[in-house]
Amino acid sequence: MSHNTFGRLFRVTTWGESHGPALGAVVDGCPPGLRLDEGMIQPWLDKRRPGSSRHVSPRQEADSVRILSGTFSDDRTGGAITTGAPISLIIENTDVRSKDYADIRDKWRPGHADYTYDAKYGVRDYRGGGRSSARETAARVAAGAIARQVLGVNTHIRAALVQLGDLKIDRTSWDWEAVDNNPFFSPDAGIVRAWETRLDELRSAGSSTGAIVELHVSGMTAGLGEPVYGKLDAELAAAMMSIPAAKGVEIGAGFDAASMRGETAADGMRAGPDGPQFTSNHNGGVLGGISTGQDIVLRVAIKPTSSIRIEQATLDRDFEETTISTKGRHDPCVGIRAVPVVEAMAALVLADQMLRNRGQNG
Repeated sequence: MSHNTFGRLFRVTTWGESHGPALGAVVDGCPPGLRLDEGMIQPWLDKRRPGSSRHVSPRQEADSVRILSGTFSDDRTGGAITTGAPISLIIENTDVRSKDYADIRDKWRPGHADYTYDAKYGVRDYRGGGRSSARETAARVAAGAIARQVLGVNTHIRAALVQLGDLKIDRTSWDWEAVDNNPFFSPDAGIVRAWETRLDELRSAGSSTGAIVELHVSGMTAGLGEPVYGKLDAELAAAMMSIPAAKGVEIGAGFDAASMRGETAADGMRAGPDGPQFTSNHNGGVLGGISTGQDIVLRVAIKPTSSIRIEQATLDRDFEETTISTKGRHDPCVGIRAVPVVEAMAALVLADQMLRNRGQNG
């Protein structure tokens, strides 16, 4: 299986399967001299881990990360710092229950990657989906925590859930402090009760629903991104679409830009104390593939979880018609735990772009 590596200068290779002994990442290209220990990575993994509420998978994984290489600590450094060598991360799987998948080992789950993996490789890990499982994203979140260290404290990467099924937040009630105070990462505390009711109904029915995650990156500098084949918005979109269950990405006004007039869609400029000040941000902080210095704003559409208890029509590996009902421990809305993954993928893209820009422009 190829293409498990992401990035150009700041490169991340993830490894491991959902029901294997462990998963992890190797981060290559991290600059030396940055503070880094497990305590700087663990809080981000805690946001993503399963078993944190009744609204996500009940699989009980601590997702404790260990750094195996790439850092050094002695009396002179005053704590662990990166050395410039590859940073190897490992997260052990401690609560696998592969027997839950015995009934579907020869069947393809509709909407999942089961059929396409078989078609491409002639073999698949039916235990939770192997590499196609969203469990793989734990390694990305760990690597994203290192990317945050590269970007520094002035770059703030935050995401929130803005829609669950057809239930949207009230944007006039947006409060970033609310995001970490409810199990949905919602910026609107008023929608939480309705979302809880909806997920309780879906869980009882054995079904699932989709969601939309919105990302905001503030503290950006102008000038990141290449104007043709390394566009910042293109790389962000590709990174978001690499997340399991992601089916769409829009940046700034996104598809709404198609219905705007030119004078509305264009973000007017006025002189500010430190450069241009924009009258709007319909372009999501990117023009010509290069950051403007405004907040980067994008949204990711996450489809409903494919593993559901409701019986569906499918085929087995002999192309015989059959039905399937998936047991096991699954998220009724995988979009909830996609929030920290969206943040991590943004951090990886931006760290890589920053190092590339530094190499080109000093």
